[in-house]
Amino acid sequence: MTSFTHTAIIGAGPYGLSLAAHLAHAGADFRIFGTPLTTWRAHMPKGMLLKSDGFASNLSSPDPKSTLKSWCAERGVEYDDVFIPVKLDVFQDYSAWFQQTYVSMLEDRQVIALKQSPRGFLVTLDSGEMVEAEKVVLTVGINWFRNIPDALAGLPSDLVSHSYDHQDMGAFAGKKLLILGAGSSAVDMAVIAQEAGVDVSLLARAPVIHYHSVPDPDAIAWLAAITHPSSGIGPGWKSFLFSNLPRIFRRLPEPMRLRATKRHLGPAPGWFMRGKLKARTYLGHELESARAEQGRVVLTAHDQGGRTVEVAADHVIAATGYRPDLRRLPFLDAGLRGEIAHVIHTPKLSDHFETSVPGLYATGPLAANAFGPLMRFMVGAEYAAPRIAAHILKTAQRKRAAA
Repeated sequence: MTSFTHTAIIGAGPYGLSLAAHLAHAGADFRIFGTPLTTWRAHMPKGMLLKSDGFASNLSSPDPKSTLKSWCAERGVEYDDVFIPVKLDVFQDYSAWFQQTYVSMLEDRQVIALKQSPRGFLVTLDSGEMVEAEKVVLTVGINWFRNIPDALAGLPSDLVSHSYDHQDMGAFAGKKLLILGAGSSAVDMAVIAQEAGVDVSLLARAPVIHYHSVPDPDAIAWLAAITHPSSGIGPGWKSFLFSNLPRIFRRLPEPMRLRATKRHLGPAPGWFMRGKLKARTYLGHELESARAEQGRVVLTAHDQGGRTVEVAADHVIAATGYRPDLRRLPFLDAGLRGEIAHVIHTPKLSDHFETSVPGLYATGPLAANAFGPLMRFMVGAEYAAPRIAAHILKTAQRKRAAA
């Protein structure tokens, strides 16, 4: 049996929940599928602090009381827009409340197939149910897009894994752990692991670890706003412009957009992590190869002077980020994927986040090459969700008027 809904949202992370909250507020006909905040609840190390500032750690809804700040104030939870890092468990509790309050209709089902149909799209769920939808919004998170260096390909999972796979760093107690990367995930995991008594090392191509700048409580507000303005994705004029002008960013020449998205605002650790990393570090080292040897992993790398080093570990975690790619979505029908105009395997999007296939939208990481670095952060949902919702509602209204 096939049911029908006007809009199907695939994914229940910050972008999916935020869009659902806006559509629900408007009384729209929609369904949302996915396990809520899977990445945040099951794939981030316990004890972690969010990289985003408090004011940039909200899920989006039309209700002004839905912010993290309001939630913390009502419960007496310590909070500041900038100067108090957001604890992971605080965000987990806040996001659970948000989902239960604004998106209670969420269906914890996985989409296993998406293809076009006479009425728009056909969504198949893991329960066997088939749902036709006139509109579909891809709000998938980072799960499908894990990036592991080629040098580690083929090594068994008991020796090599991705940072996405770990929540309890204490599980490596008594082992020698090597983390690849110099970004936020790498440093967070290394610090949490060392605090759990793990023998941990860090190897990265970057010659230095660039932390976010420490906010200055004594800075003159008007001067700081001119010289180093703050934004939801970090301080500085570039971040400010990328955060506040994503629509203009989308109109930049494609090579410029792609270059900016790739290079600007790498995954730098939060300012509050400065001075905490005590692990051995091999910075400025390029990974050449890796091999399994007597139950361990041996990595070969060279530094900027061409000197070679070998590092052995019981396990290697690749904190090497994510690469959004439509080809990695296992539920996406090949024929439908082939009709989506794309650049570097991410969809080209309209101002309303609609792909070249009418009725199919994409946001979150899949939208970064179109709208910029903002889409790699939770705060991007505050821009995307109301715009997608407004466009869906407007087109539905036009269709009813024409009927």
